[in-house]
Amino acid sequence: MRSRLGILAALLLIALPAFAADRTIQSGIDLWTTPGDGRTFIDFSRSPIPAGFFCFKSAPFAERIVFRGVPVATGEKGVLGATDTIVQRFDDAAFDKKGVARTRIQIRALHFESVGVIETACGAFKAEVRLNGEQPVTRMRIVRENANGGRFFAPIAVNGKVVFTRADGATGEILEITRNVRFPANQGIGWANPVGRSELVLQTSGFVLVDTDNDLLPDTYLPGTTRNFAAGLSSRPERGGRGPETKLLPYCHLVDDEGHCPTTTYLEP
Repeated sequence: MRSRLGILAALLLIALPAFAADRTIQSGIDLWTTPGDGRTFIDFSRSPIPAGFFCFKSAPFAERIVFRGVPVATGEKGVLGATDTIVQRFDDAAFDKKGVARTRIQIRALHFESVGVIETACGAFKAEVRLNGEQPVTRMRIVRENANGGRFFAPIAVNGKVVFTRADGATGEILEITRNVRFPANQGIGWANPVGRSELVLQTSGFVLVDTDNDLLPDTYLPGTTRNFAAGLSSRPERGGRGPETKLLPYCHLVDDEGHCPTTTYLEP
């Protein structure tokens, strides 16, 4: 009897670190991909680009521009797949008794391009959205709803700019508009423990060298993804199983004249 109790105690001691780890979301990065499906856009109808911006004869521009993601340049080519947006979580987030954890976050990389060209009296232009200098830090609230995961709530703050260049490359002139946006926390985005779903969600181990200033040259090392946290993945149990459902959840941050609707970065089939 004593020997059995001793074995049981030893097993519990071995298991304790695993249980403790599940009570904490380690710091790391979240990877997002932005499709060009019309839901990521800037609408200039309420605040048009003034006449003469593109050239002396250009009229005010009051149209909507639809964007898609441009994959972030990395030191190891292709290591982040189609990722165009990277959010860094700075703190190890421990769950309290109510199942709530908190961490500071910041946009570290973001790069979009227009799906089509912008026609003006001065010719056709293409548009890009890039980060513009130091980015604000906001706070993420992570809520555990079941054994597999839950939802998180996070306002997103981006100091950005819209960059216009001639589509035909006739000149090297670059036109810019400062565009800062503050997306409020919405109804909550799904997150799940991706263990057992490695065939679905792209994850990295160790630091990753990435381009953070949109010059296509990797310049900054960021930590890898987090083993037990995949933003944008459903936490509902898979039918007949115990793990999270193999479902990627698109979500949208929206304000009156701008929207960003990415999905978590998944592995290419």
